[in-house]
Parts: sequence; C-alpha cells; structure tokens
Amino acid sequence: MREGAPGGTCARQPPNKENARMMTSSSADLLSTEPAVGAIQRHLDGVIDDLLSSLPAPERLSAEQRRAVIARYTAVLEGNFIYWMTGAWLAVKSDAARAKIMENLHEEVRDAHPLMMRRFATAARAVPTEIDVLAVQKNLTAVRLFIGRLSAVRIIVTMAFFEGLIQRFMPYLAELARLQGSEEMEYTDVHGVCDITHTEELYRALQAEMTLATDPAAAAENLFEGVELLHALIVDIVAGSSAPRRSIRRLQLEGV
Repeated sequence: MREGAPGGTCARQPPNKENARMMTSSSADLLSTEPAVGAIQRHLDGVIDDLLSSLPAPERLSAEQRRAVIARYTAVLEGNFIYWMTGAWLAVKSDAARAKIMENLHEEVRDAHPLMMRRFATAARAVPTEIDVLAVQKNLTAVRLFIGRLSAVRIIVTMAFFEGLIQRFMPYLAELARLQGSEEMEYTDVHGVCDITHTEELYRALQAEMTLATDPAAAAENLFEGVELLHALIVDIVAGSSAPRRSIRRLQLEGV
C-alpha cells in the first residue's frame, strides 16, 4: 500500500482436497484460456466485491465495535505492510516488477507511512490493545509465513488483491473513524485515490513476472493461496477471529 507524500501527493477452516483440486484447475484455466493478468484481475475484483458487500453498516456498529475494527486494522497494517512488500521485492526476478515494488517501499519509508497509520488510529481513539493484537495473530502469522516462502507470482497476486481491496475499503474505514469523532483523514484520503494507480502497477508487475516464469503450470498451482490467507485476515479485522467464514477458494470458483 503506497501513499503520496504528506500534504496531498500521491480460525480459518482449511479447504478440503476436492476444493483444492478444483482451485488448481481453475487457476490453470485462467492462465491458459484468457489473457492471464486480465483474467486474474477480473477474478479478484469479484472476490473484493463479495467481501465489501458483506461489511456491516458503520452506523449499526457500537462505538466499541468501530474502535475494534480500526484497532485490528492498525495492528495488521502498521507493522506488516513493509514486510510484505519487502518479501515481494526479494521474490521477484523481473526488472519491471523490482522497480515498481522498490518505488513503493521507498515511499513507505521516506514518508513514514506507519506514522500516518498511527495518527489515524490515535485520532479515532483506536490504538491497538493486546486483545486487538491477539485477535488477528493466527491469520497474520499465516500470511507472514506465506510471504516468507518467496513465491514471486503468488505474492504479487496477493498484493494486487490487497491494494485493490484497500483503496475501496478506505471510505468504510473513514466512516468508522468519523463516527468515532475523528477528523484525521489523511490516511484514508490518500489511499482512496492513489491505490487505484498502485493496483494497476502491481498487475503490470505481475505480467512482467509471469513472462519470466519457466514453468507456467507450476506458477498457476495454488495461485490464490495468499489471497485466501489474506481474505481470512481481513475477516478477522472486520469481525474478529471468532467470526464464521467461507472458504475463499469456493468464493473464487463461484465468481469465475
């Protein structure tokens, strides 16, 4: 997730074996029967639509529920996004993908984006507590371990999904903060605009990386593994770790 410089610039249930086989087949079809990146993007847009449509209306949440969503979001994003993008940079091989990811990391560090996130949470009286951190720990750990495997194509797919989701999630997050009495909206204002471009850049990076893939079939296998893990983490952020959830693999199959 990248922003412009301050001041206005820019417990999950595992899928069963049948579902896993279906997902592998679906991934391979996406790569072989349509222009790969366009097919993946349409596919993930459908998953994002489904996730956003399930969000509870901010005005129907209690003040504590709104606080908890912002706090859990902060617990995940503040200290992990740079790690995720660093993993992507370490994994990719193409110069084009490396350049786009490095630009992202440079802005994250130069403009102190974690501080922007912290200001947003503080103004909404939603600084994470130990309870908030523990609520996301299991699925956050799963995402960290996934990133640590340094699977280039899968990581870029995951981060493209995340960027696409976050820029559309920002109005919702801003409304939660507004209802908490906050007027500190730099974080959500910046992300709601600039992450549109950042999402497109990641899909271009994905195209560059897939071009270098020596084994397209291997690249297609479990293509959306990281998306599934990240989806479970987002559900934790919104609803808490005890919320019921549906397998993202089945969600994706229904969206094809």
